[in-house]
Amino acid sequence: MAVTIGLVGTGTVGGGCIDILKNHHDDFLKHFGVDLELKRVCSQNPEQAIAHGVSDIFTRDYHELLDDPSIDIIIELVGGTTVAADIVLGALRAGKCVVTANKALMATRGQEVLDLAAEMEKEVAFEASVGGGIPIIGPLKHSLIANKITTVMGIVNGTTNYMLSAMEQEGLSYNEALASAQAKGFAEANPSNDVEGYDAAAKIAILASIAFNSRVTLDDVFVSGITKLTLADLQEAAAMGYVVKLLAIAHRTDQGIDVRVHPTMIPRSHQLAKVDGVFNAIYVVGDAVGETMFFGEGAGAGPAASAVMGDVIEVARHIQLGMKPVVGCTCTDDLPLVPTSELSMKYYIRFSVTDRIGVLAAMADVFARHGVSVYSVVQRGKQGGTVDLVYVTHTAKESDVQAVLEEMAELDDVLRDAPSLIRLEG
Repeated sequence: MAVTIGLVGTGTVGGGCIDILKNHHDDFLKHFGVDLELKRVCSQNPEQAIAHGVSDIFTRDYHELLDDPSIDIIIELVGGTTVAADIVLGALRAGKCVVTANKALMATRGQEVLDLAAEMEKEVAFEASVGGGIPIIGPLKHSLIANKITTVMGIVNGTTNYMLSAMEQEGLSYNEALASAQAKGFAEANPSNDVEGYDAAAKIAILASIAFNSRVTLDDVFVSGITKLTLADLQEAAAMGYVVKLLAIAHRTDQGIDVRVHPTMIPRSHQLAKVDGVFNAIYVVGDAVGETMFFGEGAGAGPAASAVMGDVIEVARHIQLGMKPVVGCTCTDDLPLVPTSELSMKYYIRFSVTDRIGVLAAMADVFARHGVSVYSVVQRGKQGGTVDLVYVTHTAKESDVQAVLEEMAELDDVLRDAPSLIRLEG
């Protein structure tokens, strides 16, 4: 019995899925006993359908796929949370299983999608929504299910990781690194979703929900991107034995869930510090398994299509066996979210100031008034002009550090440009 597929979206990942289906159909049948038939393809770009040789089954109207009772699985690859939601929810209501790579949808409306899937007794698989070709959702739902997961932390955006690697290793400025990423196809013409951290935030919301069995949405994630980082900050970090990465971080604490995305200084000895370029890595800690790390290419036609088609084969096998969904929504707890303002950690802060007698003393008074203890301070620049003062704090409360920054901005000798702030992890 063939398992029939309707594919919506023929871009980079969709094209990769079509190619995998064509190139490996016989292998899937031989090795797994799954006869996959691509029944219908939908997109707004008929030229892409022609390029992949599926013009004979092409349509612009996704309703034709949802209304076709012979289609078993809908693959949604259009992205976003509007039309994509209509496709995914419509497919489930029509009694079809769904495979998607849509991180935005699952990070904002995942509960709605999974609840409907449970009601309809259909599967929703979304491995490709996080980490591209890196298997992480499957392991969290299956291989690591016996653990109490305490930490999920990772580099989950290839664009920003490439840029930070280029700045550190090649001495590029932020703008030069961005231009390089765009020239090589690693960054969009409008890179804001990546460089401002929202792509990573959607992914860590999904991972935290699964790892901690408690719903976390995109709006719950504290987000700070890399746009204010400078080459000087990365060089200071290197001198201290650290590397700066845009980390997506989720911790289970006694107080609840701590979930955030921001530039982070991590020791050069940490496994994540060695992940460079467009590669991604996700570090998971469980009470039984200990420390694990999943590493690989996080984006691109091949890796993402690999994850999508892995889901398709698994769902198709379940359909053939007449199985109900093996693992549905696991968010059976309702853990509180810990406000970032209540967290305590160490901080790197760089101010630009006028080099005059009394500046250091005035700034020291501000730190002291808010109970923020300074571990070290270094002055960079020529005397008599504008210099940088680089502070590293002992462990301090986020709200106290923010109060320091607000008061520092009122000092006459502190330049009004926002200071650089990087949090330290580990």
